[in-house]
Amino acid sequence: MADNDGDVTVNPLGVCSIMLFGHTPEEAIETVLRSGATGIEWRVDDRGPGAGSDVFTDNRCTLRFEDVARTVERCRRAGLEVVGLDTYVDTGDVATARRAAAAAAEAGVGWFRFRAPWRDGTAWSEQAQAARRFVDELERITSRHGVRALLELHQRSICPSASLTARILDGADPALIGAIYDAGNLLVEGYEDHDTAIELLGAHLAHVHVKNARYVPSEPGIPWVLQWSPMDDGLLDVVALRRALHRGGYRGWLSLEDFTADLAPVEALRRGLEVLDRAEPAMVTA
Repeated sequence: MADNDGDVTVNPLGVCSIMLFGHTPEEAIETVLRSGATGIEWRVDDRGPGAGSDVFTDNRCTLRFEDVARTVERCRRAGLEVVGLDTYVDTGDVATARRAAAAAAEAGVGWFRFRAPWRDGTAWSEQAQAARRFVDELERITSRHGVRALLELHQRSICPSASLTARILDGADPALIGAIYDAGNLLVEGYEDHDTAIELLGAHLAHVHVKNARYVPSEPGIPWVLQWSPMDDGLLDVVALRRALHRGGYRGWLSLEDFTADLAPVEALRRGLEVLDRAEPAMVTA
């Protein structure tokens, strides 16, 4: 939100549940509350929770669709806002999109996530046509349920950048369809100047994910390897990002999605929120 003078932006800070992969949802709620963040973004996968051994393949901090309404109510009773649903709705999967929209609407959550096609050697234009047809279908689904569907900028998909995402979303109603600007994913692939990217996304810019990454040397003659890193040790210039978001008029949530293996998730959460908090004063002169 902006203050009365219009010169300071205070974005609310949320946490993506995926990063607390060893926690149960109940434990995650308590951890996020203690961290000082005011919102949580739930990972939703119909395979349900894993045992908690891996952030991507065995994530314990995961909801099934039937768990969403109950968990959202638990969050609200605790004073924690549910920012959105990180669902795995792939392009063309109309059935899961309908379930995601219904779950979000029932729980009173504003949006769910969908994903662009993954690059598989098919011509970009062909995959883009399929993605655009799916966006048209999502507009019909979300309009019936009163929620939004957000496309996450993601490496290895046909929409790793703001400019390619804007091409897919062009003409879609931003009240129904938007984009998740993932500043960490852009370090892997798709980075464009933040001001330019924010301008291109325009009214479709609906949410922001924040994480960091670094490249480390491999063996001589072999390209360097990307690693997810703590928020204070990587390529992402958090102050520059926040200034650009401020200049672009973004007043929404920033959700921390830290995948570093250097720190335990609770410590990564603490440190990541500190980094975001330290960047806040820069908004005064942005």
